[in-house]
Amino acid sequence: MRGSDGAGELKPGDELPSEAQLCRQFATARGTVRQAVALLRQEGMVSSGQGRRSRVLDTVPTQSFEDNLSFTQWCMASGVEPGQQTQWVTRQRADARMAMLLDQPEGANMVSVLRLRLMDGVPAMVERLNYPLEVGIHILTFDTDSGSIYQHLRDKGVDIDSATRTIDAMPADPTDAELLGVPEGTPLLRVRRRAFTSDGTPVEASDDRYLFDKASVTVTSTRATPSSLTLVSQIPSA
Repeated sequence: MRGSDGAGELKPGDELPSEAQLCRQFATARGTVRQAVALLRQEGMVSSGQGRRSRVLDTVPTQSFEDNLSFTQWCMASGVEPGQQTQWVTRQRADARMAMLLDQPEGANMVSVLRLRLMDGVPAMVERLNYPLEVGIHILTFDTDSGSIYQHLRDKGVDIDSATRTIDAMPADPTDAELLGVPEGTPLLRVRRRAFTSDGTPVEASDDRYLFDKASVTVTSTRATPSSLTLVSQIPSA
């Protein structure tokens, strides 16, 4: 954020210039300045002030809905080259747990995918994707090594309107260890996701397991404007 003298950027903890200073600097009306500062507060970039001068907060960039669901788009937004190596795509029967997650009868047909995901050509995450058959049918004829399954489903008209993510840690199982090139038991960051249509019907249940040095989770919150969770790439942008 640029300082009031126009020569440098404000750092986290720095006070925001006064309304009068901002009006002079940008040659604009006080009402416009107030609207801009209110927007910064709403996005969690500056503190609420409450009788004191607002300060710049230590935040991370916001994450789009597409970045939330798509590894490919998340990598590209982070300046990282995404890649994938499909291990298998299969049509199978839902066990009790997967039937519950997809809101399907136990034994219902579903489509599952196992892929190794790459960041700048380096193994980073093992991806397990599961879809009800009416959604997964679009994947059975798709080259899953060619790019984003999420984007392919959107292109096919699948309604993906909302998602929830549960994040925890777990030890690498034999499959994870082999694909990621680490010893069994290595701690992994696990992100479990369920995606839903606009009427709340589940369309995906996924389990992504990241090497601990490839991603981190950041939550920025303020008293007045809590912000949502963001998954952050640990690979610096070029």
